[in-house]
Amino acid sequence: MNAPEKDSALDATSMDNFRAIADAIATLFFPHAEVVLHDLRTQKVDYIANNLSKREIGDDSSLEDMLSEEVSERNIGPYEKLNWDGQKIRSLSSVLRDSKGRPLAVLCINLNISLFENAKAALDLFLSPTKLIPQPDSLFRDDWQERINTFLHAWLRERQLSLNVLTRDHKRELVLALHAEGAFKGKSASNYVANVLNMGRATVYKHLKELKG
Repeated sequence: MNAPEKDSALDATSMDNFRAIADAIATLFFPHAEVVLHDLRTQKVDYIANNLSKREIGDDSSLEDMLSEEVSERNIGPYEKLNWDGQKIRSLSSVLRDSKGRPLAVLCINLNISLFENAKAALDLFLSPTKLIPQPDSLFRDDWQERINTFLHAWLRERQLSLNVLTRDHKRELVLALHAEGAFKGKSASNYVANVLNMGRATVYKHLKELKG
């Protein structure tokens, strides 16, 4: 096999591998991603995985500029474009090269982000603070649980901790801090703190008893 034939065989194997990669990406992100493989030698669309754009294999690619020796990019994007149905697409194009480093193909990953934008808009509307009113004094004036929660999470933020990583010493320190804050004046406060900190009520009473001692 002479050199041109060998190069052609290697290129054919590479293109087949690129198609497999296109299928893998489209499968992973199905049904939101389309992957288009452009053959720079023919300037045609070589393969489409999960067709969202209604392009066809054999369509013109018009990527002659990618053959320039001045092209050094590996990945171009991400950038946004509009699909035929008006939905937003976020795309990234990768320049794939042969064994000699020459541009052989361009793999374009097109991700339909309209679903995510709609979900974001729904969440923004649902979580909008404009419809909130201040806590009514008549309901929250004596809300000892609210006060415990507020102090507890402020204490955790200051120490860069979370409830699920608290050690026995952390919990003891927190119980004493809550006591100093007057948290145990509320009825059943000891039971509530024990449940929140995932510790026995007897342990909470033990720590409080240490203070009195």
